[in-house]
Amino acid sequence: MNTDRPDKSAAVRIQKAVFPVGGLGTRFLPATKAIPKEMLPVVDKPLIQYAVDEAYAAGIREMIFITGRHKRAIGDHYDAAFELEYELERGNKTELLQLVHAIKPDDMDCVFIRQPRPLGLGHAVLCAERVVGNDPFAVLLADDLMVSPSGGPSVLQQMVSSFESRPGIVLAVQDVPHEHTRRYGVVDVRGVGDRVAEVFGMVEKPAPEVAPSNLAVAGRYILTPSVFDSIRRQPRGAGGEIQLTDGIAALIGMEKVYAFRYEGTRYDCGSKEGFLQATIDLALANPELCETVRAHMRAALS
Repeated sequence: MNTDRPDKSAAVRIQKAVFPVGGLGTRFLPATKAIPKEMLPVVDKPLIQYAVDEAYAAGIREMIFITGRHKRAIGDHYDAAFELEYELERGNKTELLQLVHAIKPDDMDCVFIRQPRPLGLGHAVLCAERVVGNDPFAVLLADDLMVSPSGGPSVLQQMVSSFESRPGIVLAVQDVPHEHTRRYGVVDVRGVGDRVAEVFGMVEKPAPEVAPSNLAVAGRYILTPSVFDSIRRQPRGAGGEIQLTDGIAALIGMEKVYAFRYEGTRYDCGSKEGFLQATIDLALANPELCETVRAHMRAALS
């Protein structure tokens, strides 16, 4: 009897996460001229670490970074820093040493793939195909900083639980003001009152008068490997970009696509306004900083 044969009845687990981090970050120039936007700190952690920590909390252990030129700092962040660790250990700075070690736990693997040109989110996802293989996987956009309710599961953890009960493509969605639909990919769903609804259509940045709903796709996805061929079949859009939304939309009707209303708060840290909001809110939630920040805000607003 071959005991190594996999159990086909076992639930499929999400084991890999893709982080498209090859963008230029032009909205944060000049800060991002030499520093990847994903390394900009919100309080005391860079944006990319919030996303990776979220994936790790969801049980994912293989992190796949789709990088570009001038993104070396991301790899350095997840590499060992022998000189730093040596100095912290020699100075008996145990807490700081533990903090550095916690960035990349021993059971977490990191893979870095260079995206030759920034040709859109769909192209970035295609770059991960050989490493992802034939398994479902998660995609996290570091620009979207997701904060779950205090003590609650991370947004991706919520989505993984939903996937395990309803296998298929899972899109994180949120309600947005109707006049803001031009900023997002918007889904056409049935069963809008439920946290999980089946998607019957997707429109990228529709005008409010033609938007099928006010449910907008946020920066978290669980995708099946069929999305790779679907992306390849789509025509290129403006600037030659390959859109992930088009690849997902083409699969509707061929496999299940679900919209998942997550519990938590999303900060659009791709914008200066969202980045500042995240910094203020997370500083106020930090026990070491909250009183100082409140006092400063009271003084500044008086």
